[in-house]
Amino acid sequence: MAGFGLVVRFTLKPGQETAFDELVSQTLIGIRSDEPGTHVYASHTVEGAPGVRLFYELYADRAAFDEHERQPHVQDFLAARGEHVESYTVDFLDLIAAKDTD
Repeated sequence: MAGFGLVVRFTLKPGQETAFDELVSQTLIGIRSDEPGTHVYASHTVEGAPGVRLFYELYADRAAFDEHERQPHVQDFLAARGEHVESYTVDFLDLIAAKDTD
C-alpha cells in the first residue's frame, strides 16, 4: 500500500465546535463522491480537549492530494474554516507500513 498523508490539528474558536463539525460533514459529501484518490479523510475529537479537532488524511499519492486541494468543496471548506478556527498545524506524512482494510 502506497500513500501520501497528513495530520492536521485544529484549535477551534470557543463555541464553534458544532458549526465546524457541520462544515466538515458537508465537505465530506464531495470528498466521498468525487475523490477516488482520497483513501481516508477522518475528523476526530480529542479526549479532554473539546475545542480541538484532529484530521487524518490518506491519499493514493501526492497527485491525489493535489487534486483534492483543487476541488470546489475543499476550496469552500478552506474559505469558511477561518470563521471557526483559531489556529492549526499540518504534518505531512509518507506511509511506510499499514493494515489495509481492502
